[in-house]
Amino acid sequence: MKLTAPQIEHLFIFTRQHYVEWYDLQSELVDHLANAIETQWQENPKLSFDQALNVEFKKFGVFGFMDVVEKRQAVLSKKYNSIVWEHFKDFFGIPKIILTVAMTLGLYLVLKFSDYREYIFLGTYLALFIVMFYELYKNHKATKNRKQSGEKRWLFEETIHNYGYFGGILGVPLNFMVHIFNHPETYLENEYWTVGFSFFLVSLILFLFIIFRIIPAKAEMYLIATYPEYKLIKL
Repeated sequence: MKLTAPQIEHLFIFTRQHYVEWYDLQSELVDHLANAIETQWQENPKLSFDQALNVEFKKFGVFGFMDVVEKRQAVLSKKYNSIVWEHFKDFFGIPKIILTVAMTLGLYLVLKFSDYREYIFLGTYLALFIVMFYELYKNHKATKNRKQSGEKRWLFEETIHNYGYFGGILGVPLNFMVHIFNHPETYLENEYWTVGFSFFLVSLILFLFIIFRIIPAKAEMYLIATYPEYKLIKL
């Protein structure tokens, strides 16, 4: 005995009611539940749809579908992080390494010879910090609008637009930056520290450019590679 279209739709509703908000995960769970229910019916045709569904749902344990969601989030976050690192490594290969070296050298020379090196250093960091929070706020607002519109949501799409674990890339304690600002003679007048800080700030710029510009611009390509049906549903 096969499930009917209304019963399949009920399974989608059931997954949403149990806090699975993403269409890709809903589809996988619905497929799993449908196959399991049909298997139960082969063994015991007298079971009702609701009884068979309850039996299958109990197999997921006390936390229901949450373990499935967390495992998938971990897998997709790892995939996203690998994409970010691949793009970052591109900036250390030919020809992009020329740009990376030029940016690092340029910032190093500014910090070395400027009379306002500590202001430039802290100001650059704070500017990146502001950009990050603006982008996170903009994305939060877009995600909220998508929820309210009721359009299908995809977990990897939200991973991309939530920037995986890189959303906190500027999590270097601000008090450490202020400490450097207050002691420029110790840090910013030292050749090695100055080179290190220049490379650090350039790396932050590259990471933010990758996660806020490069990957979102290629998001559809990555989503179609992950979900072949994504392109069909978006048409």
